[in-house]
Amino acid sequence: MTAPRIEVDLVKIRRNARQLVDRLAQHGIAVTGVTKGVCGHPEIAQAMLDGGVQRLADARVSNVERMRAAGIDAPVVLIRTPMRSQTDRVVRACGTSLNTDADVVTALAQSAARAGVVHQVVLMVEMGDGREGVQPDELAGLARHVMGLDGVVLAGIGANFACLSGGAPHPSEMGKLSALAAAIEGDFGITLRTISGGNSASLPGLYRTGLRTRVNDLRLGEAILLGRDPVTRAPIDGLSTDAFVLVAEIIESAADLPQPSVLRLPVSGTGESKSLLALGDQDTDIGGLSMPVGMTRLGSSSDHLLLQTRGAALVAGSEVCFQPDYSALMRAMSAPDVEKVILDGAGADRPVRKPDRRPTLAQA
Repeated sequence: MTAPRIEVDLVKIRRNARQLVDRLAQHGIAVTGVTKGVCGHPEIAQAMLDGGVQRLADARVSNVERMRAAGIDAPVVLIRTPMRSQTDRVVRACGTSLNTDADVVTALAQSAARAGVVHQVVLMVEMGDGREGVQPDELAGLARHVMGLDGVVLAGIGANFACLSGGAPHPSEMGKLSALAAAIEGDFGITLRTISGGNSASLPGLYRTGLRTRVNDLRLGEAILLGRDPVTRAPIDGLSTDAFVLVAEIIESAADLPQPSVLRLPVSGTGESKSLLALGDQDTDIGGLSMPVGMTRLGSSSDHLLLQTRGAALVAGSEVCFQPDYSALMRAMSAPDVEKVILDGAGADRPVRKPDRRPTLAQA
């Protein structure tokens, strides 16, 4: 099998999704499975659905179109504010989008009216992350604007945490979001369907406090895919952290390495050897790879990764396996030269390998 490749274990993704769906159901919270980290890969998206998520979400309309072309007809939310230039595509592919701008919502309404559909709008409120959202005191005005348009309906409000700030939300933030929802409902005499309380970073606070709020939706990507808290990188109890394995091939062994150059170093003579791999910054975020036991990253370039290994030198043609973090996963899944191999075991010992290559932007 070719390398570099990323091997995807659908059984573990389904299991992670099911665990999170069941746990959050105890808090009255549904799970939206976020597929942007895997570029809307249809089989991974379907594994999330099979694990019980109620709907999917992505940040790029091309990824949603990829899922639709593969036959996925589940509800999908666009979680990045739509571009005005793409509103026609958005309303065709997505039933809901997260929004922060009045002009964009107007364009969505016009596109929806032309398409003969009603598009659901969730308004995002800025609550400390600093990335996107209207200020709390501006929320009512934007809600009024949405409700005055044909073609769109105000479906809910939401907030984002830990994407720019890097800090997990305090449980009290969920209470503040709930209060804003109640205020909108009281002002306009409506009932909001969705109160979206953030992403995987919101999980620990909910688990610790058991706080009951109006929040009824979480947008989970990293927790399902990698089983980790995005803030601390700590494993989440009961979840698999190895559903994705990035495999690279050694192209030079220690005996073949020359004297020092930009990347390469000589053998130290202390039981350590050097291995050069056909994996580089064009393929993934090298800094986001967990090094195997006994190996140390010495450097990387666009096409190469140099490792130092304790013990006997590894031979050219052998393979090294890495676990990616979220950044490394996103880069690898979007890299055209990294083969995507789907493992879906009817039995745990007999996975089915199904190669899949990510289409180029022109094909998406």
